[in-house]
Amino acid sequence: KKKFTEGGPRIVVIGGGTGLSVILRGLKKISRNISAVVTVADDGGGSGMLRDDYGILPPGDLRNCILALADEEDIMEELLQYRFKEGRLAGQNMGNLFIAALADIYGDFEVAVEKLHDILRIKGHVLPVTTADVTLCAMLKNGNTVRGESRIPEEVKKQKSPIDYVFLDPPDVDALPRATEAILMADIVVLGPGSLYSSIIPNLLVHGINSAIRSAGGIKMLICNVMTQPGETDDYTVADFAGAVEKYLGRGVMEYILVNDHVCSESQLRPYMRGASHSRQMLASDEDRAKLRDMGIVLIENNMIAVDDGIIHHDAGRISNIIMTVFHGA
Repeated sequence: KKKFTEGGPRIVVIGGGTGLSVILRGLKKISRNISAVVTVADDGGGSGMLRDDYGILPPGDLRNCILALADEEDIMEELLQYRFKEGRLAGQNMGNLFIAALADIYGDFEVAVEKLHDILRIKGHVLPVTTADVTLCAMLKNGNTVRGESRIPEEVKKQKSPIDYVFLDPPDVDALPRATEAILMADIVVLGPGSLYSSIIPNLLVHGINSAIRSAGGIKMLICNVMTQPGETDDYTVADFAGAVEKYLGRGVMEYILVNDHVCSESQLRPYMRGASHSRQMLASDEDRAKLRDMGIVLIENNMIAVDDGIIHHDAGRISNIIMTVFHGA
């Protein structure tokens, strides 16, 4: 039996977007020792406005992760997820304003995030991957560069040219020391789920994160998305998804990939097939299995999804159980 710290194994989840907060809701039931390392390349919506107006890091993904780890997800969650509907604050999120106010009071974004931890008494830690102000850029296969995380998918679709690679501007930013420490100390390091090029890979571009993942003694796993994402992973196979991560992380680092094998019904998939930018399920083929074997990555297939209000997403409870099964068997 594995020995680990009181309260469960030390788990670090790296990513961003809604996928990360979904997984955290499941993991907090099996361990109190969770750290989320979150991308700060988001430049759209309310987060982008606060970034432009106040020069603070985009708080949206961090806020969602903190709320996911909170003990009481009721009135406080309602308040911090509240979006103003009209006036000059229309579209702005109360939680983002709350973090902006804390950053102003304490003069430090990292401290502001820490204070929100205290207010919500959360289990674990939510850490920005860096406190540097970075812009995510993409080089498309046609040779054009796109600046700004929120613009990349639309430009891919408009220019009909997929992403060749992504990079940060400035390129040489350092990771938050607490983020690299958490990775090095982890029993389990999980990448994803989330948008491949705008939530997962931006973390791998921050100096110190890759070397920490490579040096970490814990087991390393990647959670494959359940659907392709228009403007990011159109036509991607499971092996393409793993290969893209490997391109930035290096070969032989990821040990496991978790892939959903439940085939959704036609009616569940119909909303995803509408319009020009449709998505499809990412299911492992025999070719994927062979490629992953060559990459030295163990494929774990299972029913990993839930469908709520017509949205197909990862089932946090099931995935958390699978992660623990792999961990105990490793």
